[in-house]
Amino acid sequence: MNLITEMEEEKRTSFPFPLFVIFFLLSLPGPLFVHSQCIQKPVIFNFGDSNSDTGGLSEGLGIKFGLPTGRTFFHKPAGRLCDGRLMIDFLCESVSSDYLTPYLRSVGPNFTNGANFAISGSATLPKDRPFNLYVQIMQFLQFQSRSLELIPKGYKDLVDEEGFNNALYTIDIGQNDLAAAFTYLPYSQVIQKIPSFVSEIKDAIWNLYQHGGRKFWIHNTGPLGCLPQKLAAAYANANASDIDNHGCLQSLNNAAKEFNTQLRVACGELRSALTNVTIVYVDVYAIKYDIIANSVSNGFENPLIVCCGYGGPPYNFNQSVTCGQPGFNTCNEGLKYVSWDGVHYTEAANAVFASKILSSQYSSPKLPFNFFCSNK
Repeated sequence: MNLITEMEEEKRTSFPFPLFVIFFLLSLPGPLFVHSQCIQKPVIFNFGDSNSDTGGLSEGLGIKFGLPTGRTFFHKPAGRLCDGRLMIDFLCESVSSDYLTPYLRSVGPNFTNGANFAISGSATLPKDRPFNLYVQIMQFLQFQSRSLELIPKGYKDLVDEEGFNNALYTIDIGQNDLAAAFTYLPYSQVIQKIPSFVSEIKDAIWNLYQHGGRKFWIHNTGPLGCLPQKLAAAYANANASDIDNHGCLQSLNNAAKEFNTQLRVACGELRSALTNVTIVYVDVYAIKYDIIANSVSNGFENPLIVCCGYGGPPYNFNQSVTCGQPGFNTCNEGLKYVSWDGVHYTEAANAVFASKILSSQYSSPKLPFNFFCSNK
């Protein structure tokens, strides 16, 4: 057993909430995780891809998501590629914060609690392609400059200088870089590209630090090889030799692990190089893989079958009939499914992910998310 495997096994032993309690609470309206000691909610600025996009793609490209997205909690489309809330939504709930407003929202935005720059489909490279990470950082710097210019003129619903300096900066990106690389490169060349992906994340943290950021929350990438979309493609090509004991693609997951190892090292290097900084690295891979490997004990029955898709077992995923396209079908009992549409997770899965994140057992250093509250 290697070091990464040992770490994953150790982390799987703890869980902060009984599962039946989480699933019961998901059936109720209102926030799921609220930390009563968070007197003053933190300002949060988020960067990433569809794992944390709360409406950026919809606002930026004018794409109107339809049902069944949003059906579970919002009861209407909410700009998220999910049936309900994302991990970032649950993390905001845990510190009494409103859900993050997409930076690109032009009508009725309120940015007093931060902003979300994440856009579905984003990656780290190519650097200057909308809306990849570098572009998101440039958007933030424009947002910061404009906010500080307008506040003295009496504008409301913005973040002031103290808010920017004390804000929490969250990043969750990299999955699309790996996925894209695997479409045209062999495994060995995908591995060779990983340092360039991680370098972009490292540069983003450095850039934010140079503009006042001191608190960072960094998610590593999840098990790409456990996504039904990838599994369906491999199944069609009869690539069964690459499947591990839990039904996931080993090559894609090994690349994700290598990405995560390098990202963890980069976070450590930044902690050493920067002063007065807090950088928390969160092992989201271990959390998500555990949901697949131990699906029953985590409260799920169908870890690799898509809730919203087409085709039936083994994955209910068809690239020609994806969720929302003519002919798709939707599961009735979303609480038992991990995958929403083959790429994104259900609200039920996101709730369990968030619960484990909030345990701080997967964080390095082991700081709780509410550490970033201002308890005056």
